[in-house]
Amino acid sequence: MKLDSGWIAARWKEVSNSGEELTTTHPPSQSIKPWIEALVPGTVLGTLLKNKLIPDPFYGLENEAILDIADSGREYYTFWFFTRFQTNMSANAHAWLKFRGINYSAEVYLNGHKNVLPKGMFRRHTLDVTDILHNDGDNFLAVLVYPPDHPGRIPIEGGQGGDHDIGKDVATQYVQGWDWMAPIRDRNTGIWDEVSISFTGPVKISDPHLVSSFFDDLKRVYLHTTAEYTNVSSLAADCTLKVQVSIELEDGMCLIEHVETEELAIPGGTSVLYTFQPLFFYRPNLWWPNGMGKQALYKVEISVDVKGYGESDSWSQLFGFRKIDSHIDPATGGRLFKVNGEPIFIRGGNWIISDGLLRLSEKRYETDIKFHAEMNFNMIRCWGGGLAERPEFYHCCDLYGLLVWQEFWITGDVDGRGVPVSNPNGPLDHNLFLECARDTIKLLRNHASLALWVGGNEQHPPDDINTALKNDLKLHPFFKLPEVDTNLMEKHSWSKSHEDPSRYLDGTRLYIQGSLWDGFANGKGDFTDGPYEIQYPEDFFKDNFYKYGFNPEVGSVGIPVAATIRRSMPRESWQIPLFQLSDGYISEVPNPVWDYHKYIPYSKPGKVHNQIEMYGEPKNLDDFCEKAQLVNYIQYRALLEGWTSRMWTKYTGVLIWKTQNPWTGLRGQFYDHFHDQTAGFYGARSAAEPIHVQLNLATYFVEIVNTTSSPLSGVIVDTSVWELEGSCPYHKLSKSLSVPPKKTLPIFEMEYPKTKNAKPVYFLLLKLLDKSNSNILSRNFYWLHLTGGDYKPLEAYRSKRVPIRTSAKVTLVGQTYKAEMKVHNLSKESLREGHSFLNIDHHHNHQELIKSEKIITKVEPANEKREGLLSRISSCVYARKEKQMQVAEVKGEHSGVAFFLHFAVHAATKNPRTGEDERILPVHYSDNYFSLVPGEVLPIDISFEVPTGTVPKIVLQGWNTHGHSLAVQATGH
Repeated sequence: MKLDSGWIAARWKEVSNSGEELTTTHPPSQSIKPWIEALVPGTVLGTLLKNKLIPDPFYGLENEAILDIADSGREYYTFWFFTRFQTNMSANAHAWLKFRGINYSAEVYLNGHKNVLPKGMFRRHTLDVTDILHNDGDNFLAVLVYPPDHPGRIPIEGGQGGDHDIGKDVATQYVQGWDWMAPIRDRNTGIWDEVSISFTGPVKISDPHLVSSFFDDLKRVYLHTTAEYTNVSSLAADCTLKVQVSIELEDGMCLIEHVETEELAIPGGTSVLYTFQPLFFYRPNLWWPNGMGKQALYKVEISVDVKGYGESDSWSQLFGFRKIDSHIDPATGGRLFKVNGEPIFIRGGNWIISDGLLRLSEKRYETDIKFHAEMNFNMIRCWGGGLAERPEFYHCCDLYGLLVWQEFWITGDVDGRGVPVSNPNGPLDHNLFLECARDTIKLLRNHASLALWVGGNEQHPPDDINTALKNDLKLHPFFKLPEVDTNLMEKHSWSKSHEDPSRYLDGTRLYIQGSLWDGFANGKGDFTDGPYEIQYPEDFFKDNFYKYGFNPEVGSVGIPVAATIRRSMPRESWQIPLFQLSDGYISEVPNPVWDYHKYIPYSKPGKVHNQIEMYGEPKNLDDFCEKAQLVNYIQYRALLEGWTSRMWTKYTGVLIWKTQNPWTGLRGQFYDHFHDQTAGFYGARSAAEPIHVQLNLATYFVEIVNTTSSPLSGVIVDTSVWELEGSCPYHKLSKSLSVPPKKTLPIFEMEYPKTKNAKPVYFLLLKLLDKSNSNILSRNFYWLHLTGGDYKPLEAYRSKRVPIRTSAKVTLVGQTYKAEMKVHNLSKESLREGHSFLNIDHHHNHQELIKSEKIITKVEPANEKREGLLSRISSCVYARKEKQMQVAEVKGEHSGVAFFLHFAVHAATKNPRTGEDERILPVHYSDNYFSLVPGEVLPIDISFEVPTGTVPKIVLQGWNTHGHSLAVQATGH
């Protein structure tokens, strides 16, 4: 039973009663000051914000108005948390009060009884409360939570981790601020993770460990299961232990693969670590990372029955059969990962936390991880200055196929290598660190997505901790390279042997001492990750851009859309950066609020010309953010395409710093804190396709990328260049090609820039086609300029009006809207004689669909005097109900490319308080920020939920099209 509602809180100094009194004679209520509604799980700051007792630290400069713990003292953020609950405990049952995470230490009072919880943010606490609970009325629970012992101060100049004092504790280090994050004033003090009550009989199950071992080329697989069984009674218990393994089939049926029972006698008051006889599977469904196959997950259930009592306890876990290996690749020097024997080229991102105030939820995690999967990423690195992520995070990674690199709580900036140098011996209490680490390993080790343990970020733990972790996480012989003797299984009595892999703390995953060691960066611990700023797109493809085989951190820009800026700060802070010319380069001077929110410029004076100004000097916030999205798209697509271009020949993987922001930051992100994607999200999504066609921006050779395990045969590349006037002067179809698996293959040079009449700015459309059925395997659209040029001609192109038709079929499934969109560029095709144009939509005859529809259309002219993309909504069109199709058409007098189209979902009516369109977030798009050449039709799938009572509309905006919207009319399913 989760205790996640009904909590109240009060500052310790404002409460006169003791913990014993609060939980016996003087239980508080929310209606009596100083008690307020509390956020549990959550933090003190989250509770204060919930009650509007502090300004929003994520808005403007409001964080500066909140008292920092360094100035207030720890007592100011020492809080009581209180709740009352009822239970219905059966006779002879035992009750357990569980805390999955408290920062930093606490006193717990239940019905007048006191327990002191030890320190450490990353450890679980379980209390036997059998004799304390009231089974016939209210139970009163009060928790006095103390902040970290060493919250530290924030230097005037800021810095990575403030004054680094937080590194003396075992806690999150980002809370003192970083170059992407403002300081968290309470240092995340609170009951930040799940609180629950559970009930067992006389024997309870603790920390089962599941391990799969593979033999005979993955044909023969064994499931090893060990768990601790504790008899909490004084009498001996005759137990029947059971393990059951099942899998859900596609038709919703459940197939039970194994049921194994074994007998065990446990003396009273003792614990036994018991290992089942391994369960044999022949060719089970395997768990694969995103882009390599399905994420098959079996349900493993363990239970214990006690003679004379019945079922005493049970436990279940979704488990994936997979084998993860990694080694240093001799060809590149980078760490090469293999999953189920197949090499996997790593393209992923660095992760801090979902929310800086630890307002964590299963729903938010699901959105976060699904976004990463939609970008075609296959790994997430949980950075050492953040969290040991929660089981809900890992559950989503299991479902979506994201491998996870999990670091412990060491960072180079804070633990011995920063400026100033501090904490060279890491946290003060090394035993506490190891206790937290071991408990974290037990919490997370059964997840298929967990791939790697790493000691710290840009630093390894102190020698004694590092040695202990190496020993604790040593590999079982089954998981060492090279392959072990396949007859090893038969040589041991696995049901009793201490060498069973499930008896190890982990034993299945590699431990690397730090993020810059052993196949990452230069492998020797030197600062050889990065860079973290804007780059020329072509530089990512050059041999000298990065020297080493696997870059664990490389970052760039990432300002969000204008609507996010407006939501994140007051109007006076919407001023865009000033452009200043210095030594031939433009430098950006952001306003103070942007600077506070860690804005990173789109130029690097002396090295990289401003990439926004290349499109013309921005006029206002909307113009600036729209041009920034163009840069975001190019920047991250080029980064990943540059790495993929040298797959296995130079690189084994790359992790982008970083994928998201735990607050309203203005740098290095693919989606903002409100869950709205930047264009960089879709540039990365395109580049990370498992099968991809791309242009090498350094050589101008067209390349085919095949990261899958299967060869491609009978494929052709369709290359077409489109000028701004709408003509297609260059079109080329390759011969039929074959591409080996795990290979990047250069095909031919794209010669258009060398032709006599090449235009200064042009569009390039690449399509990889299956010759047998003309299906498009990959589509990639570029806007390019000649060497030494810029994109300023695109500014005039905005005045063009390209006709667009959008149709939508919308269904409502539960609370989720699902829209099947089709966007059609109605411009006439303008290809040279003899050229053929292969439409993107090969599954539906869209022309016939449109011709057969009888629709009501009303198109109103846009108000050209109003600025901003959202003001250009020109029509709202409804189809006849029986057709279940809604269509909007925007007329335009020009032919050409419909450039940089992007959908958004809004409430149909404006916010009555602000008069603004309200975005509905999050939204999942199969693609966005796309362009269409004349005649093209692109299907886009959109899904989202809306608040009760809200009617949504889908808005399409574009560079050179009138915006238009479709009010959503859904058919229920």
